[in-house]
Amino acid sequence: SLGRCGADMADVGGQFCIDRFESSLVDKASGRQLSPYYHPSPVLALRDRRQWLHRATGAGSPAARAIALPDLPGWQLESGIEAKAVSEPGRVPNAYLDLEAARRACESAGKYLCKKRQWLMACRSERGTRQPYGEDFDPARCNLAAPIHPGVVLHGKAALDGRDPRLNLVEHAGRAMLRPTGTLLGCASAWEGDAVWDMAGNLDEWIDDPAGTFVGGFYARETHWGCDARVEIHSADYYDYSLGARCCRD
Repeated sequence: SLGRCGADMADVGGQFCIDRFESSLVDKASGRQLSPYYHPSPVLALRDRRQWLHRATGAGSPAARAIALPDLPGWQLESGIEAKAVSEPGRVPNAYLDLEAARRACESAGKYLCKKRQWLMACRSERGTRQPYGEDFDPARCNLAAPIHPGVVLHGKAALDGRDPRLNLVEHAGRAMLRPTGTLLGCASAWEGDAVWDMAGNLDEWIDDPAGTFVGGFYARETHWGCDARVEIHSADYYDYSLGARCCRD
């Protein structure tokens, strides 16, 4: 029911509420949108921007080197900015989140980072399937397994320099590979006439595990695991362009 969970969340079997969309971040006080291409911490955002202003011209093809760094608004670097997660369609979701940043953004919204069992239950839909949309993998439905890799485009290697702020601006077939929230209508986990979008693909999403686990797969990873896709090799302070969040509430 829409009323119990609010307009931004879906009711999962009457047990808890989950954000319909991957988190985008706003400043809690002003409501202004934080850049989705940088870590929400002013110190880390500034460090990454300075590093890549210097490094962006030194690697990759001439076309890659011509991709400008995304803007980092000055107000975002002021002290007292508090990142709050919002769940809205049509927004570029915030990547570059470590576990603590993801957790705090959910808490600022009066929610919490989803627990593993909650995330899995929501992803599998009311039918309990392996993919959000059904049992069998359909490559056309979710934003996964892109035919090019942004790391290769920018740096010549996939597994290098994941904090480059330009990575999610790399385009394929005329549009950015990271898609705005809820754009792939077929990539939905159905719940009683409602739905949760992009639980497979688009961005990986942190869950509440102190060891550091993210789930769901991101757009340039080849995975058929659907809701069971997870990465457990990084520490909680890890962040890169593929990694975002989604919040839950009781």
